[in-house]
Amino acid sequence: LSSRDVLWRRIARGCLNSGFTQLGTDLAAGIPVKERVKVSQNWRHGRCRRETVLKWKCKQVASSSSSFLMPWMELDGEYLYLSQAENIQAYHLCAEGTGLQRHPQAIFSGHQEDVCRFVLVNSHIVSGGGDGSIVLHKIHGSYSVKFSAHEQEVNCVDFQGGLIVSGSRDRTAKVWSLSVGRVGQCLHTVQTEDRVWSIAISPLLSSFVTGTACCGHTSPLRIWDLESGQLLTCLGTDFHRGAGVLDVFYETPSLLLSCGYDTYIRYWDIRTSTRKCVQEWEEPHDSALYCIRSDKNHMIASGSSYYGVVRLWDKRQTRCLQSFHLSSPTSSPVYCLRFSTTHLYAALASALHVLDFTAS
Repeated sequence: LSSRDVLWRRIARGCLNSGFTQLGTDLAAGIPVKERVKVSQNWRHGRCRRETVLKWKCKQVASSSSSFLMPWMELDGEYLYLSQAENIQAYHLCAEGTGLQRHPQAIFSGHQEDVCRFVLVNSHIVSGGGDGSIVLHKIHGSYSVKFSAHEQEVNCVDFQGGLIVSGSRDRTAKVWSLSVGRVGQCLHTVQTEDRVWSIAISPLLSSFVTGTACCGHTSPLRIWDLESGQLLTCLGTDFHRGAGVLDVFYETPSLLLSCGYDTYIRYWDIRTSTRKCVQEWEEPHDSALYCIRSDKNHMIASGSSYYGVVRLWDKRQTRCLQSFHLSSPTSSPVYCLRFSTTHLYAALASALHVLDFTAS
């Protein structure tokens, strides 16, 4: 690296969403660092071009508990994967960041009811559905496996290191094998005493965290041993009833973000304390927070339950940095959001919105 490159890298590590993690890992190596620093200023100041790139009709199913689709999505290089009803569709992102191709390049199916959530890891899609099943797809090829997992809908899943974890409305979390000859075999069933809304495997592959409804059990955040299924620890104390955790995100094996119905984003450092989070930020309009992501450094993005509000936060500040109202005049939660160093994608009840931060 030239001395100029070293200088730009040092500047970038202090910027929002420049592609560098806290530990200095470069997650966006293909984009010049100087360019990322420039775009980072647009994130900080909220300068972006907004576009609605996909629209769909809300469901009108009398038997459904909701007349809205609750989409989920994942970003993977040149593709955006979006769940719509019982399918997951892969859309090709256009070059130069001009939105996405309107027709899906691939459709992954297998559920009888809506996909609740899915993850994309190492070219595999693992999804949980309202039909109580889990479906595994390889994205390059026709291989897929489906197995019955829970008695009620599978609200959340994660997949790492040959294991799937799932959480359900049936008040259990389960660990599943994907090893040869044991695909779909349940290794552990954890009784959570509460509906499970969110789940994530630690990057060390030794434990997993569940976010629950906080109705039947007083701690909505619990960490479990992946090998034995035993409870390791509860995070936090004094949660009020109904303070359910809707999304969790590991930045490192010891740093974890959570959000949910009690309107707070919480930042946990498991090395220092499990009783108290190290930082917290309150949603200024007292809205529940449906989803959360970070750049694994200074920036957090959150999606609120009303009027499609996406907020950007700088961890070094106590107040929200930028807000974007994407749903008006009708209100919709932000069900899921994902971002790269240049774009943020937000899935609402009937549309996919993109914020393009390359616009100067």
